[in-house]
Amino acid sequence: MTNDEFWSLIDLLDWEKTGDDEAVIEPLVKSLSQKAEEEILAFEDILSEKLFNLDAEVFASKRNIFGFKKKNEYISADDFLYSRCTVVANGPEFYDEVIRNPRKFPHDLDFEIILVVATVAFIRKTGKEWDYVPKVSYETFSNKEAWK
Repeated sequence: MTNDEFWSLIDLLDWEKTGDDEAVIEPLVKSLSQKAEEEILAFEDILSEKLFNLDAEVFASKRNIFGFKKKNEYISADDFLYSRCTVVANGPEFYDEVIRNPRKFPHDLDFEIILVVATVAFIRKTGKEWDYVPKVSYETFSNKEAWK
């Protein structure tokens, strides 16, 4: 899967269904589940890579991520991950804008459900259990070089 194919799939999110996250991701899940298993795994790898790229002190600097203190605000590691999900879910233009200008990072939004898209698509396609581990971890603080 290419980067452009990944973003084309992300573009299938149905924001007219905002408020019902499962309905928002359904067009993406449906399309992804019709692809080869390898493509579903590739989608997960690209998603993980993009989330990993956003796992950086520069994006968290407006908040207190566990011991990270610049202001008297607190956000959990999970909340920071879910905010990173929002960046990816909003497409390539917003993702690139945030990468270029970390002040645009949306600390007050989350879109956790994007993390299950590949899992649901894989199970729907194969009927098998999901046990894939992406090439990079998207968990907060995994990008060690980006946290000084």
